[in-house]
Amino acid sequence: MLQKGKSYDEVRRSFQWEIPANYNIGVDICDKWAGQRYRLALIYEDEKGVAEKYTFWELKRLSNRLANGLVHAGIKKGDRIGILLSQSPETALTHIAAYKIGAVAVPLFTLFGSDALEYRLSNSEAVCLVTDETNLPKILDIRDKLPLLKAVIVAGGKAPGGTIDFHDLVEKGSSDYKPLKTKADDPALIIYTSGTTGPPKGALHAHRVLLGHLPGVEFPHNFFPKEDDLFWTPADWAWIGGLIDVLLPSWHHGIPVVARRAKKFDPEEAFYLLAKHGIKNAFMPPTALKMMRQVKDPRSRHDFFMRSIGSGGETLGEGLLEWGKNVMGIDINEFYGQTEVNLVVGNCASIMDIRPGSMGRAIPGHTVDVVDEAGTPVVPGVVGEIGIKRPDPVMFLGYWKNPDATKNKFAGDWCLTGDLAKKDDNGYFWFVGRKDDLITSSGYRIGPAEIEDCILKHPAVAMVAVVGSPDKVRTEIVKAFIVLRPEVKAVPELAEDIKNHVKVRLAAHEYPREIEFVDSLPMTATGKIIRRELKKQEMERKKVK
Repeated sequence: MLQKGKSYDEVRRSFQWEIPANYNIGVDICDKWAGQRYRLALIYEDEKGVAEKYTFWELKRLSNRLANGLVHAGIKKGDRIGILLSQSPETALTHIAAYKIGAVAVPLFTLFGSDALEYRLSNSEAVCLVTDETNLPKILDIRDKLPLLKAVIVAGGKAPGGTIDFHDLVEKGSSDYKPLKTKADDPALIIYTSGTTGPPKGALHAHRVLLGHLPGVEFPHNFFPKEDDLFWTPADWAWIGGLIDVLLPSWHHGIPVVARRAKKFDPEEAFYLLAKHGIKNAFMPPTALKMMRQVKDPRSRHDFFMRSIGSGGETLGEGLLEWGKNVMGIDINEFYGQTEVNLVVGNCASIMDIRPGSMGRAIPGHTVDVVDEAGTPVVPGVVGEIGIKRPDPVMFLGYWKNPDATKNKFAGDWCLTGDLAKKDDNGYFWFVGRKDDLITSSGYRIGPAEIEDCILKHPAVAMVAVVGSPDKVRTEIVKAFIVLRPEVKAVPELAEDIKNHVKVRLAAHEYPREIEFVDSLPMTATGKIIRRELKKQEMERKKVK
């Protein structure tokens, strides 16, 4: 656990990893606290707003019953269990039980269609899947293509022939179960990458990954936990941001979590939820924050008071940070990581200055730098690739059944992220863009992040994505795809105004020479903009011409 100091450097120097040889996530996040019989673990609110509460003692008994049921169904150590569920008690119980029996959890987004599910279940060689009645039809459509999938467990609704009823399985199981004694380096879960740069790859993580995440949660949440903390995120628990940035570390510390079953994110409901439950801590993806920023005067309707908000996945920009201070009443601490090596750079407003546009500094416990292609750190101010040095307990074991991709991820002992950045003299990291998002225009190398941040400051803009569009003279030109605020109309004069807005604030070679107003932007299930789709669209359009 991080020890608070007077300065960032003091905290960093005092931190030491404590990774035991034997460690099991399920025991750590559940059984460890079950002796305190009435200690609250989960507040679950369904779509109708009805809330249920669970203690750690109840989660231990229920997960033990499920663990016995899974073993009875033939699931053993090392087997992969797909979890196709939204935020719910059943999702949490499946994770706990899977870790207890030494199986490998494979979180899956409920937004996935049949093809995406078939790819991940087939690639991971899952032998068991836990889902619900709503998502079951997608699985039944592809089950014949998944010969290794021997057990489909249905949580909620009817379990048709050939499937197993989740609650029946739990009810029949004994509440007495001795968890498997796993090593810290034993596999615990496979989380598939977002697919922003190619086919999704399964990042295989060990049980120690939770311990590796802890400083990256405690630091940007202003030395989490504190008395009366209560954590929530709208991010799906199938994403590393929802699962290991919120749920598992909260339970490691014995802090309760709010879960909400929602079909889609509603910013007004988000404010209502914060006030209703007295939520103190939240991980909010940038997309969610941008939507909440459009809600007018939320404090006139919702009495909320928060202690920390962390955000990551996309650069926030000065506008959102200022909104956080004015409306939410706190500094939003931006952080950075990847599915493979998460939460390694971040901000902590309580002990360091927040520099708008910066991702922050290296989280205590992690060695992070900007490196060249050979893995050699570059001098401050020079653009290079963000690298994380191994060994590191948060680092993945490798890509599932993909040794070549794993090898290509490293340059010596540096895990290469594919993200370009520069570091200043004080150790702050400044995101430039994905390696393949870099725009080459008239000899200039231009990253989209700074331009997007500038455009977002324009009062008419809700969301934006900037890409390079092919050009015979300049190689590429900067093009912006813009989603306007609901009350704003798309007119040619507005496009010119936005161009000038960027031109006078950045540089003449960085303003968008083309602007296209769109209703929405292509995004991954985790809320990241898929710029490569926009770039592909531009390449095809220019070919036609």
